[in-house]
Amino acid sequence: MKENDLSARLLDWYELNGRSLPWRIKGGAHPDPYAVFVSEFMLQQTTVKTVLGYFERFMRRLPTVESLASATEEEVFSLWQGLGYYSRARSLHETAKTVVRDHGGKFPRTRAEVQKLKGFGAYTAASFLALAFNMPETVVDGNVTRIICRLYHLTAPAASMKKLIADKAVAITDCRRPADYASAIMDLGATVCTPKKPQCLLCPWQSACLSRGRPDVEQIPAQSKIAKQEKSGAVYLITDSAGRILIRRRSEKGLLSGLWEFPWTAEGCLPLPLAHASDLQITHVFTHIRQTLTIYCRQTDESPIADGIFVAPFELDQYPFSTMMKKVYRKALAAGKI
Repeated sequence: MKENDLSARLLDWYELNGRSLPWRIKGGAHPDPYAVFVSEFMLQQTTVKTVLGYFERFMRRLPTVESLASATEEEVFSLWQGLGYYSRARSLHETAKTVVRDHGGKFPRTRAEVQKLKGFGAYTAASFLALAFNMPETVVDGNVTRIICRLYHLTAPAASMKKLIADKAVAITDCRRPADYASAIMDLGATVCTPKKPQCLLCPWQSACLSRGRPDVEQIPAQSKIAKQEKSGAVYLITDSAGRILIRRRSEKGLLSGLWEFPWTAEGCLPLPLAHASDLQITHVFTHIRQTLTIYCRQTDESPIADGIFVAPFELDQYPFSTMMKKVYRKALAAGKI
């Protein structure tokens, strides 16, 4: 089957089966590039189902690139709580400032200019330009990689075939309707050509797919699994005589920079002198790290760390915390330790 026949079939399928999502429309570019911008950053390594509620709250509070640019980092982090990968929120905020300051509040429309903005890699730039401006860009994410590898029965590890996969994806892309095509192929991967139990009988490309009916279809594309690092650390929940709890804002660079937290360390040593043994623990999984924290509770009216502040438990919602820190608090609360 020729490439233009494949794209035509996919677009026909999308007209009937494409998902209805607030950051895109059928028939061309979304009228508000800002909505596409916010969604692209939220969707990095996060499912559509998870993003929907966050996106709606974020857009209600910060409906324009100007409102995002003028917001405080703490406001942005507060709206982002629970999505994880907080570096995305920081990049989103910085890019909004750049767009307002250097581009008069208008997003640039060329790949070269878009990729100068913080947080825009090749994939995000292509998806943004296609959905926001109907530019002829080819989107190649995990879904598209899986579809292309199965369509052509490419069984080598996907990481070893990046150029081949990209070339084949480009050849199929419909340059007359790039926004619809980008949405269509992502929907195909999310709803039909899924990692497990692909719905081949529903696929518009079933007659052309070289992997259809083969026993190895779920093993395509081949992936090299990265073993998760196991780390053990300690976290302190310190309360004063008034029942307030000690928190600090993380200034160190890295994944959780800028968020509020209870004093903790990712490594085996304790951040503060040990008061007593504890069998209270939580485990949190980052992308390639499995972090176990032992929870230590103690009481003192003087903060043992210079940058710590005591706040009432009902005030904690005013501070953006990572999901890991929320797990710590819920675990200690359920155990009656605080």
